[in-house]
Amino acid sequence: MKKYLGTVLSVVGVLALIYGSLTLGWIGPSPEQAKTLRILLTICGGSAAYCFIVGELTHNYSQMDKLWSLLPIVYVWIIAIRGGMSVRLVVFALIVTLWGIRLTVNFARKGAYRLRFWEGNEDYRWSIVKASPIFKHAFLWTLFDLFFISIYQNLIVLAICLPALVCTESTVPFGPVDFLAAVLALGFLTLEMVSDEYQWSFQEKKKEMLGEGKTLSELPKPYDLGFNTLGPWGVMRHPNYLGEQGIWLSLYLFVIGAGSASHGVFHVTWIGSLLLVLLFVGSSTLAENISSGKYPQYRDYADQVHKYLPLKRFKA
Repeated sequence: MKKYLGTVLSVVGVLALIYGSLTLGWIGPSPEQAKTLRILLTICGGSAAYCFIVGELTHNYSQMDKLWSLLPIVYVWIIAIRGGMSVRLVVFALIVTLWGIRLTVNFARKGAYRLRFWEGNEDYRWSIVKASPIFKHAFLWTLFDLFFISIYQNLIVLAICLPALVCTESTVPFGPVDFLAAVLALGFLTLEMVSDEYQWSFQEKKKEMLGEGKTLSELPKPYDLGFNTLGPWGVMRHPNYLGEQGIWLSLYLFVIGAGSASHGVFHVTWIGSLLLVLLFVGSSTLAENISSGKYPQYRDYADQVHKYLPLKRFKA
């Protein structure tokens, strides 16, 4: 039970913040913001329909994975342009653009994109999830594809961008809170980039040596573990997930900087980044279950190293 205490407390805390955002920060959009929101919802709906139809026809369920890094760039620049291109909106959009470029490049080098956009390598986790006993009936997987992969994920991607929409009518000049938001977001982006490079280099080197006919146990340390413990991965189990969540939580601070939050910190658009945190609770659990099944020492790694806090370096 102690092992899961941190996760349980995190989920309870996030749910409490979501409740606070709904009850204390419910501020409806202005007529002009509502017009922009309708444009965004139209794109979101079209994307969800595309992901479901193409995913079902091709049996490649990574259609949304490929759009995850592209849609926010479109959303925030539509908001920025329609919002008058204020300094706050432009900084917000530039950070999201850098984030999107990083994620797109990282996914592209894994073979996810093709000239025929619906093709490309599928995220390996979808086949594992689909093989779960809960989806033994194909109809249940179709429902999961429709409501979770296609609709829910598209809504989250839109929701994490909505703090920018809140800032469109702010008369508060760019200030210290906005500067803090930008610095934190760029810091988390840097962590993601460094983590990605360590992970990519480790996996490519491991694949190269395994391709030479060696078994995993014959590889030199630390490659014989099978999982990465180099760089940030030696002190955190999921530095890339920390960076991803941190970026979008930091971008929400622009709402506070714009003076648009109620009771100092609450606004309904905080829900997007908070739901993203909950999504990563499930994603990290799935990833760790897969790794535990593949690599004998992963459980020891999980016992020594915190998920997000660099408290201790792993010793094999």
